[in-house]
Amino acid sequence: MTGDDTASLIYGLLVALLVASSLFARRLPRGQTMKMLLTWVAIFGTIFVLFSFRHEGKAIWNRITAELSPGGIEERNGELRVRTGEDGHFWLDTVVNGKSVRMMVDSGATTTAMSEASARDAGVEIDADGFPVAIDTANGTVQAQRGRIAKFRVGPIERKDFAVIVSDRFGDTNVVGMNFLSTLSSWRVEKNELILNPGGSPSK
Repeated sequence: MTGDDTASLIYGLLVALLVASSLFARRLPRGQTMKMLLTWVAIFGTIFVLFSFRHEGKAIWNRITAELSPGGIEERNGELRVRTGEDGHFWLDTVVNGKSVRMMVDSGATTTAMSEASARDAGVEIDADGFPVAIDTANGTVQAQRGRIAKFRVGPIERKDFAVIVSDRFGDTNVVGMNFLSTLSSWRVEKNELILNPGGSPSK
């Protein structure tokens, strides 16, 4: 038990003692007093149990949300875990310049890619005057423009001045590419989970 836990326990006992003292001071019938006292003991006992197992409860909650919402990230043992979606892909609920953007993980993509609509909606700086980039996709070669994301976040992982390519030919699909994955200490796939180990240097 940590110092904070001990202090919280002492505080709870003092509050319980104060409640008990106030009940006896009111000089209620003994049966009613005991009933109220037991009720307060049960309340404080429940609070103490919930407080003691708060970390386990958080882990369980993260697991449940990850199961129900593919793209949601579960933090476990310092790693981030994402379950595969119904379509067999891994989806991340990313934050682009403060805007929530759902992205598919594609380790075959060199650079993170966004549709033009999503990029403009998130305020991505697009180099419209620069030379376009030729990207090979399942639908053939696509011309895209280079862009920069001021702040790109996946769960607790944040990258600044992050490179991205943008094209209206990407449709509604936004992709997290290797320029993000390579900034991590490591990443791997185990069964139906994508496991991200944060760390490394931000990608420019």
